[in-house]
Amino acid sequence: MTTGKVLPILLVALGILTPIDAGAAAPEEYYKDKTVRFIVGYSSGGGFDTLTRMVARHIGKHLPGRPATVVDNMPGAGSALAANHLYNRTKPDGLTIGVWNGGLITQQVLGTGAGMEFDARRFHWLGAPVASNQACALTKASGITSVEKWLAEKKPIKIGGTAPGNSTDDVPRVLSVALGLPLQVIDGYKGTADIRLAAESGEVGGACWGWETMKSTWPGIQRGEVKVIVQAMAEKHPDLREVPNAIDFAKTKESRQLIEAGIHDPSAIIYLFSLAPETPKDRVQQLRASFAQTLKDAEFLAEAEKAKQEIAPISGEEVEKIVSRLFKLEPGLVGKLKEAVTPKR
Repeated sequence: MTTGKVLPILLVALGILTPIDAGAAAPEEYYKDKTVRFIVGYSSGGGFDTLTRMVARHIGKHLPGRPATVVDNMPGAGSALAANHLYNRTKPDGLTIGVWNGGLITQQVLGTGAGMEFDARRFHWLGAPVASNQACALTKASGITSVEKWLAEKKPIKIGGTAPGNSTDDVPRVLSVALGLPLQVIDGYKGTADIRLAAESGEVGGACWGWETMKSTWPGIQRGEVKVIVQAMAEKHPDLREVPNAIDFAKTKESRQLIEAGIHDPSAIIYLFSLAPETPKDRVQQLRASFAQTLKDAEFLAEAEKAKQEIAPISGEEVEKIVSRLFKLEPGLVGKLKEAVTPKR
């Protein structure tokens, strides 16, 4: 045996080098002629679906081997069905990307996550295309034109929701407790597209979800048939300078804490792109890099602008830190937040 062969073997034996997996393919070889599948946890036509399809149309050119992409919708339980599927039923091979609502993580932190068959801390995160700038919009038919008028309303306004743990449900419920807004969340819609239809038919008075997708998917806003009544952000959104911010109506320290912990922090990680636990580290790193490159791609950004879709990327590493912080919330605040978002029966 030559010295050139002996040295690497000795280094491996000493733990200085890691043996090369003879079956591991280089990224170019691995992704070539394969298909990357996106599983989005909501029905077609809504904000999650729109964002996912935009990413899917462009990410292939930023992955080695230029694989094909396909998007499948798996609505149900406020996207928990898709998250469960990714966690328990997909191979951790870097070929399946789950897109689901990060509000489920808050639900798991609060211990209200019935039906969630996963530990959020074990997912790998590619990141999020944009933080969700929460806003509540009501139809003209609701009769509500301002926060003050809403606060004075004696009959609760029906708000369309998907499922507890989603911003469509948790945001209005937190605002109801923190500010005293009279409202009733109607759960069970498969996505924001279905909620829009319900609002337009008069089935509900409005809804709360991210402004960045609300403005691009709800034509009623542009037509003046729907009005944004309140936003719930750490700082006002540039598009909504004239719309009051929820936290400015908080009258106590506890109310402010509920809005900050229950809306501001979770909103940063609503549009989660994730991988199954045990996905090889090199594929996680490759997909994170390709995802980041996609969100800076000129053609992608041009499409986003045309669709009036806001893009303000949050990296996979940043998502990881936020998720870790959520699981470290002070127990007293967790209890108060749990009470706020739990549906009253």
